[in-house]
Amino acid sequence: MRAILSKTPGGPETLVLEERLDPTPKKGEVIIDVRAVGVNFPDTLIIEDKYQFRPDRPFSPGGEVAGVIEAVGEGVKGLFKGDRVIAVPGWGGLVERLAVPAATVIKMPEAMSFEEGAALIMTYGTSYYALKDRANLQPGETLLVLGAAGGVGAAAVELGKAMGARVVAAASTNDKVEFALDLGADNGLIYPSGQMDKAAQKELSGEFKLATGRDGADVVYDAVGGDYAEPALRAMDWNGRYLVVGFPAGIPSLPLNLTLLKSVSVIGVFWGAAVMRDPAAHAANMADLFRLYAEGKIKPRVSRTYPFEQAGEAIKALGDRQAMGKIVVTIAS
Repeated sequence: MRAILSKTPGGPETLVLEERLDPTPKKGEVIIDVRAVGVNFPDTLIIEDKYQFRPDRPFSPGGEVAGVIEAVGEGVKGLFKGDRVIAVPGWGGLVERLAVPAATVIKMPEAMSFEEGAALIMTYGTSYYALKDRANLQPGETLLVLGAAGGVGAAAVELGKAMGARVVAAASTNDKVEFALDLGADNGLIYPSGQMDKAAQKELSGEFKLATGRDGADVVYDAVGGDYAEPALRAMDWNGRYLVVGFPAGIPSLPLNLTLLKSVSVIGVFWGAAVMRDPAAHAANMADLFRLYAEGKIKPRVSRTYPFEQAGEAIKALGDRQAMGKIVVTIAS
């Protein structure tokens, strides 16, 4: 089989396409004939050794896949050859065939395409865990989403609306804001690109307050970080919850006196670790997401697909923050 491999730390240009031996299923495993691979921000980090996990090389990036079960190992129950499934290995997915523990596999709804299946779990799983379990978002509350056109940000916009919140979408271009409004956001604003001085940050905070209303945001979903964090924190309401999701613009330094003055909670969101620590809660959340999908309240937006041979270009496009919604790598059957 063919595999996209990271053999040395570096950017997408360091990835290589090689032939590897086909996997065989061990006890409790299934082999997936991979048809689509979702590209996520951790893929840009893990190949540079900047992610929380550092797998031994050579390894394949690719944290979520959709495909068809090709073989079933000893002791596996309820899964059969030919089943259409989703799996979230964390990494290793940019291969033509993948061995995964059967317990981690989720059957796909018949109406769901492989591209949608590969674009669902990590972004919506992260955002639902953040909004439901970490922030306890309530109907009628105001949610400010930073990076609202990216994978997790777009999912947060849709889920926020599905949960009954008023959603304000913030992004770096008019096209991205329009994209978020099409997803259902109630209001949107464009924030400046690049670094900001204190005067620019103060001005942005005023824009956040204007967009979210007199009292400010009850919940901030920050998938951007950098100089955008403090203005968003300053624009929060009393007892607000600030969700720390990601840092493509850099790791911010927050003035903690603001959390005291507004009784604001700063809350970390590490979905991958939460899944491992509480599989039952994760399964319940997945059931909710599939229900919302069936009801038409959420739908993965795959804005761009790349063939398997161009997987490095797909990761680069995400790292360059060009994407709106999800980028997916497809593999011909």
